[in-house]
Amino acid sequence: MAASAQTPEAKLGLRERKKLKTRTTIREATYRLITDQGYDATTVEQIAEAAEVSPSTVFRYFPTKEDIVLTDEFDPILERELRARPADESIIDSLRHVIDRSLHLALESEEPEVSRLRTRLQVEVPAVRSRMMESMSVTGQMICHVLAERTGRDAGDLEVRVYAMSVVGALMEATMYWAEHGHEGDLRDLAVKALDTLQNGL
Repeated sequence: MAASAQTPEAKLGLRERKKLKTRTTIREATYRLITDQGYDATTVEQIAEAAEVSPSTVFRYFPTKEDIVLTDEFDPILERELRARPADESIIDSLRHVIDRSLHLALESEEPEVSRLRTRLQVEVPAVRSRMMESMSVTGQMICHVLAERTGRDAGDLEVRVYAMSVVGALMEATMYWAEHGHEGDLRDLAVKALDTLQNGL
């Protein structure tokens, strides 16, 4: 899992690294402002000023304020690593392995207080939670395409869509549960438990 052991910018060119740096600067400014004054009181104009960019630049990188909280760089890694899993490995084992590694990378790459803030906002702020649902549907579509390749089925088949979105739903509920319970325990362990439930039922 060499790619999962690296930060997302490791394989990017100079232009892409500059873009990633700007995105990171905007996110960090947003987290500081939200921590100091709350989500609703934080405006895009304030974020732009704190990040030393224009409001239009903020919107160029993040279509909504909610996206600043939710967007990360790990969907491409998840997709790449899922495609790289052995063809004879069961789908659930591939998903379990790749999701665990992706979560490890995600949690390792940002400060613990940032992870807690992001997930807490997903629980407490309706606009963030609503946008998260949209964002997760994009992840689900990506998983649909990979599963379709693995199974020889169409990505639009009902069974493929149900399975992919069940995985996404399991991860979302694990994350929400973690935040709702004061971030006790390890999110990776909760994700494994959620996937176990998906595989084995109640």
